[in-house]
Amino acid sequence: MDFISRPVDTLHGSLTVPGDKSISHRALILGAMAEGDTRISGFLDGADTNATLHAFRDMGVAIERDGPHDLTVHGAGLYGLQAPPRPLDLGNSGTSARLLAGLLAGQSFDSELIGDASLMQRPMRRVVDPLRLMNADISCSPAGTLPLHIHGGRRLHAIDYVLPVASAQLKSALLLAGLYASGTTVLTEIGVTRDHTERMLADFGCPVRREGARINLNATPLQGRAVAVPGDISSAAFPLVAACLVPGAAVQLQNIGVNPTRNAVIGILRLMGADIEVTERDTGQSEPVADIRVRQVPLHGIAIPEELVPVAIDEFPAILVAAAVAKGETVLSGAAELRVKESDRIKAVAAGLAALGIDVETRDDGMRVTGGRLQGGAVDSFTDHRIAMAFAVAGAAAQGPVRIRDCANVNTSFPGFADCMQQIGMDIEALQHG
Repeated sequence: MDFISRPVDTLHGSLTVPGDKSISHRALILGAMAEGDTRISGFLDGADTNATLHAFRDMGVAIERDGPHDLTVHGAGLYGLQAPPRPLDLGNSGTSARLLAGLLAGQSFDSELIGDASLMQRPMRRVVDPLRLMNADISCSPAGTLPLHIHGGRRLHAIDYVLPVASAQLKSALLLAGLYASGTTVLTEIGVTRDHTERMLADFGCPVRREGARINLNATPLQGRAVAVPGDISSAAFPLVAACLVPGAAVQLQNIGVNPTRNAVIGILRLMGADIEVTERDTGQSEPVADIRVRQVPLHGIAIPEELVPVAIDEFPAILVAAAVAKGETVLSGAAELRVKESDRIKAVAAGLAALGIDVETRDDGMRVTGGRLQGGAVDSFTDHRIAMAFAVAGAAAQGPVRIRDCANVNTSFPGFADCMQQIGMDIEALQHG
């Protein structure tokens, strides 16, 4: 599937975006490990989250669909999972692979994790090495990638570990393994990362103590509960940026998760001059939720503060498209993690912007973008959902149509993306290959 995105005069309206992918994954995982039922509303019905769902069904967990975005998970308890009859195929989902590695390290049975061609190339040794320190019997390929082979029946013990990279997936994998470990699992972060796992563990009855950069967990049984999943701010970033770029635009986004370890996209765009208003809602949930209103005003380039980079890592394809029309230069540094996402996102964004007439200079951990006028043209998504959506947004503000190749993976995080963006006035067409 390709997208063709055409220039528009303006954007107006109000919309909701699909449920938060990170929270949907974690609600499924903790619900499956809990005692009793977990009812999830607002669940993201996407390819990545469904990979997690199918994995737990393969391990004997009963999961009912009560509606397109509502699930009931009948928890198996910490020790109630069953050996899967086949390797667990996690598609394109790095979250599923890394978090399940931690969970499966504490099981009594053997398991194998595989994925699609892209996931099979993503780094897994960062998870394997600390799990081995916890006495897990786990191995990856010689290249440090999937498949992961996990031999069960090992007694895990807690570790006091400094996370070598700012990675919420690594942190979460070790916290899940810590539920099976004797002693106190202590993790020290080198940078702020999303804290959905810590919040949700506490909601399920296993409080996680934080002392500065140190996170402490003692294994506690989990209890099922109700989880309301807010709209995904990583998905909201695309209409948010679109409204920053198109003259006269005024867009309202409703019920968006604004967790402070995830919402740096708002701060970065505001530093660039964006007119964004955030109105928080009282939902009674541990995750903060808000409505976001954005009006178009001219943007200017900035040096993106490095402390905000880990908190906006998934939003940089969209942010860098905003930089392409901002006056002056935008400099991104400290973002080497973008090299090992679903694609090499530094390479992918740079290639796409260059194809649309923007001056870009890349470096190992980021890039420099000189704002200009986006031209029409053809862009390769590198089969990366966020690259595809970012350049669809670029098409709305370009001088001519933008064709984005290989966009089927958009369904991993934002099913119905084209239809949703049309609600605020984007002219975007999805073309199925014959």
